[in-house]
Amino acid sequence: MRSSLAPGVWFLRAFSRDSWFRGFILLLTFLIYTCYHMSRKPISVVKSRLHQNCSELIKPINDTHSLNDTTWCSWAPFDKDNYKELLGAVDNAFLVAYAIGMFISGMFGERLPLRYYLSAGMLLSGLFTSLFGLGYFWNIHMLWYFVLIQICNGLVQTTGWPSVVTCVGNWFGKGKRGLIMGVWNSHTSVGNILGSLIAGVWVNEQWGLSFVVPGITTAAVGVLTFLFLIEYPEDVDCTPPQHHGGPDEDQDNPEDPGNGPYSNRASGLETAARCSKEPCEEPAAISFLGALRIPGVVEFSLCLLFAKLVSYTFLYWLPLYIFNVAHFSAKEAGDLSTLFDVGGIIGGIVAGLISDHTNGRATTCCIMLILAAPMMFLYNYVGQNGITSSIVMLIICGALVNGPYALITTAVSADLGTHKSLQGNAKALSTVTAIIDGTGSIGAALGPLLAGLISPTGWNNVFYMLISADILACLFLCRLVYKEILAWKAALTRDRGYKEI
Repeated sequence: MRSSLAPGVWFLRAFSRDSWFRGFILLLTFLIYTCYHMSRKPISVVKSRLHQNCSELIKPINDTHSLNDTTWCSWAPFDKDNYKELLGAVDNAFLVAYAIGMFISGMFGERLPLRYYLSAGMLLSGLFTSLFGLGYFWNIHMLWYFVLIQICNGLVQTTGWPSVVTCVGNWFGKGKRGLIMGVWNSHTSVGNILGSLIAGVWVNEQWGLSFVVPGITTAAVGVLTFLFLIEYPEDVDCTPPQHHGGPDEDQDNPEDPGNGPYSNRASGLETAARCSKEPCEEPAAISFLGALRIPGVVEFSLCLLFAKLVSYTFLYWLPLYIFNVAHFSAKEAGDLSTLFDVGGIIGGIVAGLISDHTNGRATTCCIMLILAAPMMFLYNYVGQNGITSSIVMLIICGALVNGPYALITTAVSADLGTHKSLQGNAKALSTVTAIIDGTGSIGAALGPLLAGLISPTGWNNVFYMLISADILACLFLCRLVYKEILAWKAALTRDRGYKEI
């Protein structure tokens, strides 16, 4: 019987069980979004195969191209001089659809079971990713086919991010959220790395497999998601997390007693605990405008717009930049570009750790963005002088560019989605996440588009554009950084007062 065991034993057993389930959810959602990003990455590697200089290759005997045609081995319709614009159109078909769909996806995510929503999204994403690659085997050379597939894929991929952030937010409280989500958010970079490496295996042979293999893998993980995803701790009798901070946080901010401009200090824990024991009225989903009124949502959304512009330009154009400037092969360029994502893993973890320690999410992002601008300038001018300098600069740039991006889309989104003004209503988490990432996705669409339009005038101009976007991202955080500085000054004053007493 339960009463025959000491209370401490029951505590240890419950703690162990809660930790096991939390670890399982963290691992499963990590795997889920790794697959989402893995299926996005192949296009950036395959670009250099869709259009290439064929002058050093031997033409087949039955080839009908002229002797002076140096693009005979390229894949039509990308074999023309306007190939960069066409590849940019393919990128933006996905990114614009993703940006538009993201604003809608969060509201669906709050109203539908996450397990069904995520599973369906992964199955469809796997299908459309595979269909893009099947264009190679079906010998399809029509631009509209690739654009249409990218539009459909962009829409279904919006099911991923709001859902996994909501699920992790349901299981983890605010205490070490920055560090936990910083480590967890490395799925973005791990997915990019896997996508690059898998695509690199077949890029010089049957490039269609560069899409088909990630597509099948994504669909398979979608089946696992349907079978094993647990949305709420209460569903398996686990303890719900604490979304508010400790008692000392009530004096952190002079303008907003109890917290920084975007922290949650609500009494939602008691509500969640009560609802886990007895029937409780389901909270209403928050409206789009209601989510925008949460302090910090607009500022971080606009910051992410420009931060994601920089990150996604690297994501889609870095292999081609290395291929053209450093003159590596398509596979070598794809492999070398993964170092940017290795830096992204480091940057996300460091940003989360620092922001947890200082309780300064905005300040952490702002400092990393300030440092990123000169590093991008240096990478463009000296990064290709040797393999060693290229490796070091790529890792540093990846850390500084993707660190703020990772922090905003994870810990900051979860903080804002459980803000004190919501009074414990976790239904807002998916909508807030969708608004922030949806706004960022507008920048993700603009970046590769601008890179495609600007790159014919020289890669230097592309980097000037990226540096300008980085500075703008930093400027949008100025008000929140000022509030955090005021909060730190108030905390120091309070500490001195305690010491004098």
